[in-house]
Amino acid sequence: MEQRGVTIWLTGLSGAGKSSITQVLGKKLSGEGYSIEVLDGDIVRTNLTKELGFSKEDRDTNIRRIGFVASLLTRHGVIVLVSAISPYRDIRDEVRARIGNFVEVFVNAPLDVCEDRDVKGLYKRARSGEIKSLTGIDDPYEYPLNPEIECRTDLETLEESVDKIWQKLREMKYLAKSITI
Repeated sequence: MEQRGVTIWLTGLSGAGKSSITQVLGKKLSGEGYSIEVLDGDIVRTNLTKELGFSKEDRDTNIRRIGFVASLLTRHGVIVLVSAISPYRDIRDEVRARIGNFVEVFVNAPLDVCEDRDVKGLYKRARSGEIKSLTGIDDPYEYPLNPEIECRTDLETLEESVDKIWQKLREMKYLAKSITI
């Protein structure tokens, strides 16, 4: 099966559901025989960008590095799933321009829903002053203006979000109509 490389960039607040969607979508793509790689923001920060902090400049550098790796993989025909908060619109647009085959997925859930889902305890720690510059609390998240896909994880199931992305990738000709392995 021949496949076109593409970066599927999932952006949204911590707790919005980016990693959950990425895991399920990745399994589905792999199960259908597609060559994929996952670049999860948390994993990248513990390996590729562990020396970076959370200033705007460091966040931009983090996203540029993720984008660079994604562009290399995409150019070689891999479907790259990026799950990263990536709070600033200008750097997301810069990465989009570099990669070319790029699908922005806005994983959208209201802040209160994200705080209720806060498995890492980040929002609670930020609200108590223990963590500074947390996106959505005391650092901005700039919503995408024209994402190819918006997943409202407070209103749709995980499966509905994954199916929405799957259908859009088919429509954009990144996925075959029928699979022959």
